[in-house]
Amino acid sequence: MPKLYIVGIGPGSRDYLTAAAINAVQRSDVVIGSKRALELFDNDSLKIQLNAKNMKESLKNAIDRSKNNEVVSILSTGDPGFSGVLKPILNLEGNIEIEVIPGVSSIQLCAAKLKISWDEANIVTMHGKGISEDILEIIDNGKISILLPNFKITDLAHFLIEKGISEDRKVAVCEKLSYDDEKIVEASLKDVSKLNFSYMSILVIY
Repeated sequence: MPKLYIVGIGPGSRDYLTAAAINAVQRSDVVIGSKRALELFDNDSLKIQLNAKNMKESLKNAIDRSKNNEVVSILSTGDPGFSGVLKPILNLEGNIEIEVIPGVSSIQLCAAKLKISWDEANIVTMHGKGISEDILEIIDNGKISILLPNFKITDLAHFLIEKGISEDRKVAVCEKLSYDDEKIVEASLKDVSKLNFSYMSILVIY
């Protein structure tokens, strides 16, 4: 049966690539992923760039190539099962065997950097969901909340303050984790609402 690898590549640095991820890509005829994901590997596979505009087309291409007995790896930032490409692939999947290779999520790295034991934390991905009042109950349940948004951290901070969360609430922002320009800011919600962060950021609310 044709086989398709869905490969977690970690938060972005080669330091967090697993041996299993490297081996899968080395065995592949075709590797599909974002520009920054593809740049982590220097093997001779055919590389196809994936982006938001061609996502469905590229994932279907991966499945079709796998059915034609090509060995295909799809690269997923972080872990494929957490805001990764596993869910859309399962929605498209044909009669092929899928092997998921887990990766280090930026959530895990964030918890490690801040020395948070995250087994009891609220872990929330906001990808594709936007900001809603549902988050208010979650962040006030007495546990640390680790939020993975896909919009500006400042927008989220302003929303929380407007909805009555104390502007003095202790928070942390982990930006571009594992990259050379990684930055970690520990401050109040009010302070964070006045700063600019890239989309590659995580908000931790204590």
